[in-house]
This record gives sequence, structure tokens and C-alpha cells, in this order.
Amino acid sequence: MKESKVLTPALFRKLLDWYEANKRVLPWREDADPYHVWISEIMLQQTRVETVKGYYLRWMERFSTVQALAAAKEDEVLKAWEGLGYYSRARNLYKAAKIIASEYGGKLPADKALLRRLPGIGEYTVGAILSIAFGMGEPAVDGNVLRVISRLTADPSDVSKGDVRAAVAAKLRPLMPQGETSAFTQALFELGALVCLPKDAFRCESCPLIGECRAYREKRQGDFPVKPEKAAQRMEERTVLLLECEGKYLVRKRLSKGLLANLYEFPNAEGRLSEEEVRAFLSSLAGEEIPVGMVEPLPEATHVFTHLIWEMTGYLLRLPAGQAAAPFGEDAAFASPREIEEVYSLPSAFSAYKKFCK
Repeated sequence: MKESKVLTPALFRKLLDWYEANKRVLPWREDADPYHVWISEIMLQQTRVETVKGYYLRWMERFSTVQALAAAKEDEVLKAWEGLGYYSRARNLYKAAKIIASEYGGKLPADKALLRRLPGIGEYTVGAILSIAFGMGEPAVDGNVLRVISRLTADPSDVSKGDVRAAVAAKLRPLMPQGETSAFTQALFELGALVCLPKDAFRCESCPLIGECRAYREKRQGDFPVKPEKAAQRMEERTVLLLECEGKYLVRKRLSKGLLANLYEFPNAEGRLSEEEVRAFLSSLAGEEIPVGMVEPLPEATHVFTHLIWEMTGYLLRLPAGQAAAPFGEDAAFASPREIEEVYSLPSAFSAYKKFCK
């Protein structure tokens, strides 16, 4: 990150004044409890604020403390996370909660090195927890902050590189005002979320820092931040099966590693299968001949992951009364629509087909 005279205490005083007048009312801003800050920051990674609000409130009702989270079952945690995506975040929250409960008395440590050792807590999350919850002068540099700082300084550095993030943090650290580190961190987040928006959606006329912004002065806001081009997403066709037996539907747990690890799914296969192929796949899945009363095609659906797109087709299959789940796997079960909604953690990839469970 190149040296700049733009970033000054006077500049950030303007930002703090703007934040005080314009900050949103958000449930995780009601207090600076370290647990609340931690959960909200993990939820907000790669997820919209409006989406997170409901999840955060439901989470706090169910897991009100670190101890409550640590005492839960992993399936309960994953179910509460259902629909937020990036399920490794939920698994890491659960692992970290167990460590915090057993080693730190249920309290997040106010120590950078100790926080950094916890699963799922990186430099950004450490900065957010320390500055917002503990009032310490440790910057939290996320995508919003990188965008704001790179535009203010018109810096051409590639923000995907770790050394650039570290350089931004180093520049911000001495500028964080004692006693106002929480507001400082959240003001930068807020400016990036409401005004200094990505690509060409920026709202410079509403920015309190417009007079000091080099990118605005040069009319190059869209050039920053500089990022490498994303790799093309891989397309994959899949066929999803709703196996219905006496009003219940078969779900099974995925493998403990890889995409959507440890979550439940409807049985599915690679490729776009015909009805005849579906019947054959069902028998191979169970390891025995499974009589099917009816096969009904379901609508096509698409689900977009970060680096992968599933193009899906589906079928509803009526299985004979008394069909056991055991042939379909150790963690397979026939679940009622209520259980699918409330108990089993199915990722949003299967949402288009879950609605047919009724």
C-alpha cells in the first residue's frame, strides 16, 4: 500500500461525526458483549446485513452464551446456521466455543494471540472483537474497509494480497482514537456498506470524505479496489431425488469432508438422469431392488456456490409402505416435513426441492 497523506486524524474525525449521525440500528450494536460481537462478525462475512438480522436474533435465543453454544450438538448448530452458507464458519464457531468454555471460563480472551488461535478467527475478526468489544486499537480490515481506503488513496495495490491488508491495518492502527475504537471500526464498515459501494454503485455525493478522496477527484472510483479477475465457475448437472414413504422423505448426512460437509441432503446423483436411470440409480444406492410406485418429474433449479454452479433436475418417487431407511446409509432417515424444517440441516442448495415435502 503506497504512502499517503490522505489518512489523517482530521479525516477520521469527519467520519466519526458522520457515523454518529447516520449509523443504522442493528441488533448486535445494542451492546459490546464480546460473544455478541464475535457471532455477528462471523455471520456478516459474505452475507447481507438484512439476512443476518433474523439469524442473529434466533441464534441468541437458542445459544445465548458461549456455554450454551458449547453444550449444543453439532447438528443443532448447523440447523441454526441453515441458509447462511459457508458452513465451515458454523463448525468453527462450535469448535471455538468448546475451547472458550473449557479453557477461558466461557469468556473470549482480550488477547490478540489467544483469539487468533481459535478456529475460524482470522486477523479481521480479531480486530473487530478487540476494537468493538474491548476498546483496543486493533484495526479490522474487511472488504468494505479495503474499498474505502483504496479509493481515498487511489492505491493500485492488489487488495487480495495479505501484505496489502496488513499494510492498511498498519496505517489505521495509529489513527484509532483512544476510547472510540468501536465507533472507528464500525464507521469504516458503515461507510463501505452504505456509501462507498462496490463497482459503479458508489454514492459519492453522500460521502463525508468526498473532499479528501483521490479516486473521486480523479473520477476513477470504479478503478478501485484493484482485484484479480475471478476464475470462471464450474458448471455441474445433478439430479435430486425426493424419496417419499408414508408422508416422510429420505434425508441422509453428507460426508465429513468436502462440499457441504456433515449437512443433510436429499439423495442426488451427478448428471441429468432420465426416469429409467433414476430407477436404476435408486437400486444401486440402496444395494437392493427398490420397488417404486410412481416417479414424478420436478422443476429444474439452479444453485450458485462460490466456484461452482449446480444445474439441477428433480424427481419425486413414491416408495412402498414400510420401506426402511437403513439401506440408504448409516445416517439416512425418513423425516416428516416438520422435521425437515426444524431438525435436519439441509443447505439452501436443496431449497427448491424442500418445498415439495408436504
